[in-house]
Amino acid sequence: MRAVLVPVKSFRSAKGRLAPVMGPEGRAELARELASRVLAAAKPLPLFVACDDGDVADFAIARGARVLWTPGRGLSAAVGASVVHLARRGFELVVVAHSDLPFVPSLAEFGRPGVVTLAPDRVAQGTNVAAVPAASGFRFSYGPGSFDRHRAEAERLGLVWEVVRDWRLATDVDHPSDVPLVR
Repeated sequence: MRAVLVPVKSFRSAKGRLAPVMGPEGRAELARELASRVLAAAKPLPLFVACDDGDVADFAIARGARVLWTPGRGLSAAVGASVVHLARRGFELVVVAHSDLPFVPSLAEFGRPGVVTLAPDRVAQGTNVAAVPAASGFRFSYGPGSFDRHRAEAERLGLVWEVVRDWRLATDVDHPSDVPLVR
């Protein structure tokens, strides 16, 4: 059994690095639009959203996701706790996809049982999508350099890992220069 987990930050505070080219309402609207695309890409798999914001929770529920409430944990800890929760519910593989992927294809076939599968960002620094064996004890470590840290974590656990290089998964919206990709 596999599931998709999408961590979603409060829309009010999302995409702060885009402030030089977009106001708060525009950033919130963009964050909602991108998250909608990623949630839709999860179908037909069971879908979970890790969040600590009521508006995000309502948004997720309206799109068929189940909410995993993760207040004050930060991205890495929220994802880790959510994957542990999903392992306890019987899921074997969890696909973690960030909510800012404008060209995300279907996530239904991403990853393989027993294997850590990583899709890096365009510069192979960040990890945009990761599939991990749910009960493996995988420790997530997001932020600059996460792609290398996640590969090292798979090796630490003795897990086979593979890399998926797909421009649709590598393209995220983090910087002002990324905005023309979606406008």
